[in-house]
Amino acid sequence: MIRAVLWVSIAFFPISEIVLTIVRRSGKNARGADRGSMLVNWLAIGLGVGLAIAAEWVRAARMDLPRELVAWLGLAFIICGLVIRWTAIFTLGRFFTVDVAIHDRHAVVQTGVYRFARHPSYTGMMLVFVGTGLAFYNWLSLLCLLLPITLAVANRIRHEERTLVAALGAPYIEYCARTKRLIPGVF
Repeated sequence: MIRAVLWVSIAFFPISEIVLTIVRRSGKNARGADRGSMLVNWLAIGLGVGLAIAAEWVRAARMDLPRELVAWLGLAFIICGLVIRWTAIFTLGRFFTVDVAIHDRHAVVQTGVYRFARHPSYTGMMLVFVGTGLAFYNWLSLLCLLLPITLAVANRIRHEERTLVAALGAPYIEYCARTKRLIPGVF
């Protein structure tokens, strides 16, 4: 039963991301600065999932933990990740787009989850992928999933931050000085 719930939760994520990609692109009033970083993220996700599926067959990398416990942990990571990601998206409101863009009257958002981290939507997304990796019940699958996605997200964050510094200047720089990127107080 838990494995079925886990895989349904995993299926929800790409569906929600596809919907976001369709409905939350920057509009005519935004200055686009994406430069392909969204495509790189999608390619990294596809590569990571493909590698994770292939690595699942490496028996020596299977987790030596109770399968049900790992499933529950995976589900917990996915649910926490989805809650954080969607809270971040709703907190940004009109400023959230799937492509990097600056809107008219764009401002630094420092409320809600943005009090704790500059990129909580990516924190949430990464937690979803940790949970998904655990669902494979294989350490190598987890690594294969996380490595390309983490590199793509790090690239995207660098790109977004350069764009935000150029557009918002001192207020964003000050926000960066007191707020970590992904994990409050750590990184």
